[in-house]
Amino acid sequence: MEWLLGLLGGLVGGGLSGGRSMGPLAAGGAGAVGGGITGGIIEAATSGGLDFGQILGQVAGGGAVGAVVSAILGAVVANRTRARSH
Repeated sequence: MEWLLGLLGGLVGGGLSGGRSMGPLAAGGAGAVGGGITGGIIEAATSGGLDFGQILGQVAGGGAVGAVVSAILGAVVANRTRARSH
């Protein structure tokens, strides 16, 4: 369940942060991958049930990681585009 919450948070965070150079769909996908991986790691590290605070933390953490992954991927794509045009 944690990976799903991270995935959803990453999808939103990635879509909001890196949509300029890659487009919002690709940025959201990259964010979802980053958020899902983070959620999976957190799920493996914890074995208790979820309460509201943990759910909120999962979504926020997935969103933050998704935004970072998307921004990094967007910078790489923008750099490649600039290098090809010169």
